[in-house]
Amino acid sequence: MLKLGPLEAVRCALSYARARLAPARSPRSFEDWVVAQFGRRLFEIFFKTYTEKVWGMSCKEISADWAAQRIKGLSLSSAVLRALLPRRKPRGEVIKTLIDSFRYPRKGPGMMWEACAEKVRARGGRVLMGAAVAELAHDRSASRWTVVASREGTREQLVAEHVVSSIPLRSLARMLRPRLSQRALEAAEALRYRDFLTVMLVLKDAKRFDDNWIYIHDPGVKVGRIQNFKSWSPEMVPDPAMTCYGLEYFCFEGDGLWTATDAELLELGKRELQQIGLANAADVVDGCVVRQPKAYPIYDDGYAQKVEKIRREIETRFPTLHLVGRNGMHKYNNQDHAMMTAMLCVRNILAGSPMYDLWRVNEDAQYHEEGDRGDDSGASGLRRVPRRLTA
Repeated sequence: MLKLGPLEAVRCALSYARARLAPARSPRSFEDWVVAQFGRRLFEIFFKTYTEKVWGMSCKEISADWAAQRIKGLSLSSAVLRALLPRRKPRGEVIKTLIDSFRYPRKGPGMMWEACAEKVRARGGRVLMGAAVAELAHDRSASRWTVVASREGTREQLVAEHVVSSIPLRSLARMLRPRLSQRALEAAEALRYRDFLTVMLVLKDAKRFDDNWIYIHDPGVKVGRIQNFKSWSPEMVPDPAMTCYGLEYFCFEGDGLWTATDAELLELGKRELQQIGLANAADVVDGCVVRQPKAYPIYDDGYAQKVEKIRREIETRFPTLHLVGRNGMHKYNNQDHAMMTAMLCVRNILAGSPMYDLWRVNEDAQYHEEGDRGDDSGASGLRRVPRRLTA
């Protein structure tokens, strides 16, 4: 914000003042909500272009729920104070958008899931890698589930008293037996998702930026965000002369970006990296592409009512089926909150009653990325990362 220049800063301040003096009542869209909170000029500079890249739709079509959840507690005054006084300790609850540092696995988030799998196996559990759930059948008389999983061309049946599902809600609705009502199935089919792919480029480290990631608002390029994996942890790029950037592209499964070959996407990444001035295409020595379908549940108009229909029917007809996680609840939680829903779900099952309302996680839960708990030596597999972020 300090780089806006004095004239633009005054314009933003006047736009903000106008919005606060006459705020929109009951904003319905993302655009309505952000303009009411920050003014139209800041909305157009900092929010509009990037948000529309992410969702592939107008900010007028995105529900205000998404803004209220993702920009929770942030105000222009708090952002300005943090920019002017970065070392000043905030009073009261920490605003998650302004977190300064958090703990990060030395070799990436995959370490968490590897540790989780090890603990499950140590306690006698099974972890079926590469298995896809094909059907969930509930036998009400026996109060048990039969889960049909497919792996490497073979099908396997698993029997369980409870099922904890992070399957995308639309997919889950299709595989439940007995079938959901037509009303609930139609609501599930109407749910939408935004897909995502990352173009990883390994290149000579010219130290063009040391942020954890940067947001790319420029509509002249398709890339929406660029990760700097070396800034997350040097151990993710073992050769000190090299670095690795992750260029993030938001798309819909089946569109031109999603169906492009890896070679085409690598060339696109190199070309756009050079276009925005972060590297020369010739400096890239290697790369790969990772695709993630259904990365983001879409908060379009009416999504909440659709989710509520499905949720209520599942809770009534299948009380031992538990929805958790971002896709399982069609709720755009952060990773830590998504994991929290699963942990609290297990507590509910063990207690035999719903002690915790999983649907309130990320609404009133305190954010714990920042603090002095734990060991920073690296022995735990975690390292404290200063949050360097450029928008």
